[in-house]
Amino acid sequence: MRRELEILERLKKAYPGARIALRFENPLQLLVATILSAQCTDERVNQVTPELFRKYPDARAFAEADLEELAEAIKPTGFYQQKAKYIKEACRILVEKYGGEVPKSMEALLELPGVARKTANIVLANAYGLVEGIPVDTHVRRLSQRLGLSRQKDPNKIEKDLMALIPREDWAVIPYVLQAHGRKICTARKPKCEKCPVKDLCPSAGEYLA
Repeated sequence: MRRELEILERLKKAYPGARIALRFENPLQLLVATILSAQCTDERVNQVTPELFRKYPDARAFAEADLEELAEAIKPTGFYQQKAKYIKEACRILVEKYGGEVPKSMEALLELPGVARKTANIVLANAYGLVEGIPVDTHVRRLSQRLGLSRQKDPNKIEKDLMALIPREDWAVIPYVLQAHGRKICTARKPKCEKCPVKDLCPSAGEYLA
């Protein structure tokens, strides 16, 4: 079996329940939560969103929100003033162009403020079951480089490399097994290579085990 596929299979076995960590009940909530997750942990986002979604139950409520109040509500997620602008403007577009609904196409999602391919991929796959690519967050980027799956630094280029290596039927699961592995074993500062199920396949393991 090709090295990349063996890595994927072992990680799938190690993290059989790997799935998106953000909590949401509909596509709009997932869109907002994903925008908030930029430069912020999913855990922190999940602490903020229950009250946020009670206060702003739909796209129109976000679009008509007082910007300062919205920013204050999401302050714990960091970069809150910019995120508030993104959310308010994105929801204004949703109301005006899509009847308040989140569109089901990559092209339409990428027109929304604060939405790049990572966010669009997450929304399409987890809200609509439409897998068009692989979302690349900080964990996926770090592990892709350490495992030798990509030498690129740009998320869009890493995504292209992963899409070329990984069978399409696994595009939906690979970001979440990589995230789970990144949180538990292959951490940013001090990876626990001695406990890693793919250390014999990892070109970086020797550097950290030495």
